[in-house]
Amino acid sequence: MQPRIPRQQAQEPQEQGIHRAENDVGLGAELAAVVAGARRRTVRDGDRQIDTAHLLHSLLESDAEVRAVFGEGPRIARLLGYLVQRSIGYGLRWQGAVEDSGGVPVVTEVAGFSPLAAGCMEYAHERAAHHGRGPACGTDLLAAIVVDPRARAVEVLERAGIDSRELLARLEVPSGR
Repeated sequence: MQPRIPRQQAQEPQEQGIHRAENDVGLGAELAAVVAGARRRTVRDGDRQIDTAHLLHSLLESDAEVRAVFGEGPRIARLLGYLVQRSIGYGLRWQGAVEDSGGVPVVTEVAGFSPLAAGCMEYAHERAAHHGRGPACGTDLLAAIVVDPRARAVEVLERAGIDSRELLARLEVPSGR
């Protein structure tokens, strides 16, 4: 008897065209886990590159400090609902296109990321350095993601009723970290 659920192949993402980018950009353990989660979601969804919505989804799942920025209440559930829907219809129009707002220079040296997501990773590192911290953390990446109003993650935030400018303002308040 054949199993009803087909077995997933145990291929590495690099074999499927997604380069293991976190090894190349000097991520700390916290963001390496976020990128690994985003990469798994990218492969599972059949997308070509990690985009800002993949990064946002992974941040929400793995970083309590990022979730705290959104505050209490139904906002997180509604946001996660939209992020989950991307693989079952909401984000299908993104599958054939590369995320690039045109608002930031195209970053090509970080394979596996959309140009905008690669720029966000660089911005997160710069933000952490500017604040005198070691490796970038989840809130640095969240701030980088919400800076560009044309990012896919910002579109998802707006659909969920979350103002990205308000979110960025909360992230700019010193946190003692």
